Amino acid sequence: MAKDKDSTAYDRYLGMDRPITRRDFLNGMAIAIGASLLPRNALSEATMAEAQDRPGYYPPTLTGMRGSQPGSFEIAHSLRDGTFWQSASKANDTGESYDLAVVGGGISGLAAAHFFREQAGQSARILILENHDDFGGHARRNEFHLGGRLQLMNGGTMLIDSPTPYSTQAAGLLRKLGIDPPKLAAQCNDSKLYSSLGLQPAVFFDKQTFGEDRLVVGEPGADWQGGSTSRVTWKDFLARTPMSPQVQRDIERIQQATVDYMPGLTSAEKKDRLSRISYKDFLLNVAKAAAGVILFYQTRTNGEWGVGIDAEPALDCWALGLPGFQGMKLEPGAAPRMSYTAAGYANGGSYRFHFPDGNATIARLLVRDLIPAAVPGNSAEDVVTAKIDYTRLDQPSSPVRLRLNSTVVRARNLGDGAAAREAEITYATGQQVFTVRAKNCVMACWNMIIPYLVPELPEKQKQALHYLVKVPLVYTSVGIRNWTSFQKLGIRGVRAPGAYWMDINLNWPVNIGGYKSAKSPAEPMLLFLSRTPCKPGLPPRQQQIAGRYELLSTTFETFERAIRDQLARTLRGGGFDPARDIQAITVNRWPHGYGYEYNPLFDPEWPEAERPNVIGRQRFGRIAIANTDSAATAYTDQAIDQAWRAVGELLQGR
Repeated sequence: MAKDKDSTAYDRYLGMDRPITRRDFLNGMAIAIGASLLPRNALSEATMAEAQDRPGYYPPTLTGMRGSQPGSFEIAHSLRDGTFWQSASKANDTGESYDLAVVGGGISGLAAAHFFREQAGQSARILILENHDDFGGHARRNEFHLGGRLQLMNGGTMLIDSPTPYSTQAAGLLRKLGIDPPKLAAQCNDSKLYSSLGLQPAVFFDKQTFGEDRLVVGEPGADWQGGSTSRVTWKDFLARTPMSPQVQRDIERIQQATVDYMPGLTSAEKKDRLSRISYKDFLLNVAKAAAGVILFYQTRTNGEWGVGIDAEPALDCWALGLPGFQGMKLEPGAAPRMSYTAAGYANGGSYRFHFPDGNATIARLLVRDLIPAAVPGNSAEDVVTAKIDYTRLDQPSSPVRLRLNSTVVRARNLGDGAAAREAEITYATGQQVFTVRAKNCVMACWNMIIPYLVPELPEKQKQALHYLVKVPLVYTSVGIRNWTSFQKLGIRGVRAPGAYWMDINLNWPVNIGGYKSAKSPAEPMLLFLSRTPCKPGLPPRQQQIAGRYELLSTTFETFERAIRDQLARTLRGGGFDPARDIQAITVNRWPHGYGYEYNPLFDPEWPEAERPNVIGRQRFGRIAIANTDSAATAYTDQAIDQAWRAVGELLQGR
C-alpha cells in the first residue's frame, strides 16, 4: 500500500531513510547466518556449517533483528509443522562420539557441560549444539562501538537476581567463575552518576491512551537503577498529568492513604482473598478506584511476569511492592497461593548485580572455563572487554566443542529405554543434516520443542512439556549520538504505561575492569527499551501465545518506526532529533522468551510431583532435561540448578 505524503514526510523526519546499520542481517560475515533462508544454490553448504570458523565472525556486534534472529527458528518451525523430514537431505554420520552432547548453548547448557566435566573428569569429550548464531541463549550480548568507545547492553537476561537466595550449587558456580556479586556491586555500580546530574524518573502519557502526549518529570517514589528518587509529591505530580481530577485523587489515595480495605479479617484471611483476585480487580472492586486508574497501573507487572495487572493476583502485586496495601496490616513473609517470584521476594530475595552486558558475562565466563583458548583473560572483570575468538569454539583438538548455527532435529536413545547406553543426536545446519553419538545427552533447550525432538517420550510427559508457554518479550538497544536531551529534560528513564515501548532508560552505569560507562551527556549513549506484547483480558498462557505470533509477524521496519516515533514524542522538549541522533538499533526479539511461572489465578494447585515442570523434566534413558522451564521460573540461578540436577541424573543412572 502506498504511503500518503504526510506519512512519507513524517518517516523522513523520524529518519527512516537514514543509512544506519540496522536492517540487513545478510551484511558482511552475517551472510552465513541467514543461509538457511536462501535457495539451495545461493551459498555453498559449507558456508553455514563453517561460519563460526571464518575470520571476522563476531555476532555480538550485529545490529538489526537479533534475539531469535532470522535463520534460527525456521527449521524448528518446520519440524513442528511436520514438513522438515519431507525435504531434509539424508543425514550424514559425522563419526563423532562424545561423553556428553548438550542441546542448547544457553546458561543451562553451558552449566551442564561444566558440571559434567567437573564430575566425569577434565578429559570428558563434550559437544554443545546451539541453533542461534551466538551462545548464551537469552543471556545475549549487544556490543556497540560509538564515538570510539565500547558500549555494551544486555540483549536478554538483565542481571544476577533471584526471588530466593542462590543455592549451594549456583552460588558455588559463580564463585568458581570469579563472580562475587556483593563485592562487584559495591565496586562497579556508579549509582550516583545520574543523581549527580539531577536526573529523575519520568512518565510519558501518550495521546492514544491518555488523549495527549505529555512527559511528566519526577514520578514520586520511583528509584530506578543509577537514578534518584523524586522529591515531588504525588499531588503535585498528578496535577501535571492529563488524567481526570477523579483519577488523580484515586491514584493519590492508592499511593499514600493507609486504608484497610478488608477490616475485620486477619492477615492470613486477607492474603487468601488477595490471592484469588487480580490486582485490577482489587483496585476497581476493593479499593473502589475509578476505571481510568487502570491505565496508569496496567503494565506495572509486564516486566516481571509478561502480563499486566488484569492477570496477576493482588497478593503477588503486594509482594512486588505495588501500592494500595499500606493500610491493610499484612504481615511480612510468603503465604499460600503465591507465585514463585512473589513468595521469594516476600521472604527477601538474593543479591543483585548487573554486568554491562547482563548475564551474557556469565555465559562468556562459562565458555572460558570450558574452552580457555577461545576467551582471553582470567577474571570476571577482564572478560567484559575480552574479544572472543569464535574460530576456536569448535576445534577437533579441544575436549569441549561449541557448534553454532546447528539446530537439533532429533535425539533418541540407542537401545531400549533404561537399558540404553548411548544416544544419537541429529542436527541441521543450512540444508544439510548430520548425526553424532553421545553416552549422555542434556536437552537444555525450551520445553515446548522437546516433544518434537524426542517423539518417543511418554505421552503424559510430552503434554507436560507443552504446558509451559514461554513469555514473549522484546529488549531493544538504541545507540544515540549524545544524551543532552535527557539532561535538558532532567530525566534518566521514562515509564510509558500506554505506549508501544513500556519504558525507555539510559544505560545502567557500570565501570568494571577496562570498561567505563559514559559520564558526559555530550558522549554517545545506549538506550534500553522494552516491550511485552500482552493481550489483556485473556488468561496468561493465551496472552503469551498471541504475543508470540505478534512478534514473529512484526517486521524490523515496524519496530524501528515505533522506536523513532516514541523517542521523538517523548524527548521533543529536550531537542532530540530522531533522524540525526539515532546511530544504531538492535532489536532483541524473543517470541519464546522467559520461562512461564505458575499463576495462582489460572493454574491448578497441583501436588509437587504432578506439576507439569516436574513431570516434563523426567530423565528418559540417556536423555535428561535442563532449562528454566524445568523449574517453572525465569531466573539464572534456576538455569544453573536444573543443569546440576540433570547431570546428576545422568551420572547416577549409568
